[in-house]
Parts: sequence; C-alpha cells; structure tokens
Amino acid sequence: MRLSARFGTAALFSCALVAGDYDAIGKAMRVAWPHVATVAIVCDASSSKSVLETLVGSLPGMKVFVLDVKGQQDMGKALGTLASRHPDAVLLLANDRVVGDGSSAATFLIQRMAAIKIPTVASTEAGVRQGAVLGIGPGTGGKLLANAKVAGVAGVSLPAGATPI
Repeated sequence: MRLSARFGTAALFSCALVAGDYDAIGKAMRVAWPHVATVAIVCDASSSKSVLETLVGSLPGMKVFVLDVKGQQDMGKALGTLASRHPDAVLLLANDRVVGDGSSAATFLIQRMAAIKIPTVASTEAGVRQGAVLGIGPGTGGKLLANAKVAGVAGVSLPAGATPI
C-alpha cells in the first residue's frame, strides 16, 4: 500500500464530463459537514488515476490523501492508516477495481469507518445502499441521497433536502 499526499491536476481536461459529478460531491460535503477539511480516498490509484486527478481538482480547499490499495490484502493496512490519520470523510470511487461500489472491500471500509465516526461519501445509489452516508452523482440521477442509519452510527448530520434510503 502506498500513501499519496495529493494528486496533481494535469488530467483535468481529459475528464471534463466527470468533473461536474465530483463538484456535486464536494458541495454536498461542505453543506452537510462544513468542518470537513481532510478527505481520504482508498482505491487502486494507478487504475483510477484520471478520476483521482479530476476529483482532487473538484475539492478546492480540502486536503485530499489517497491510500493506494492493490487488492483485498491491503485493506487492513489502509484501515490502520485511516484510523491514525482520522480524516473528516472518506470518498468512494464507484468503479474502482478494489474498493468500488458493491465490492466486499467497500462494505468492509464503510462499516469500519462508521464505527470510528468517519462518514463515507459515494457517487452512486448503490454506494449509499451499501452504507455510505451521502451520495450524489451520475449513479444517483443527480439526487442527493442519504443513509440516516449509518449517519447515526458515524455521528454526523444529514443535509436538508437529502432523499433518505
């Protein structure tokens, strides 16, 4: 597992259509939790590089750190790093090959983060159904979705107007 402090934004132009999707996630986090200053992303960084570069550009003013996992075997170490660094939120990448929505690694991560009071955010309805506290993006039809049960476990509030799942 490799920890990256911050990705550059060189590939922003190649992913322009995706940028708006992640702008909505950044805005939803700022509205729901104005205190959020640090966001962690757990993913296979090499296969998610263009999405990561776009995403980091969509979260101005937030410190983003990436935990690079190559497989399930890296999840324990990633969780240890998250517990010690304690980010304000963890963002899921929908199509990541290791921790993408619907994967057992995503479920494992979501549950462990809620238990230590770190909310997760997704860009799909599947991610919210899986346990992410908030979700908005192409996989939600542009609606802000929320998982009140997990929000309660993680100890965070839900933004007004969010559709509960």
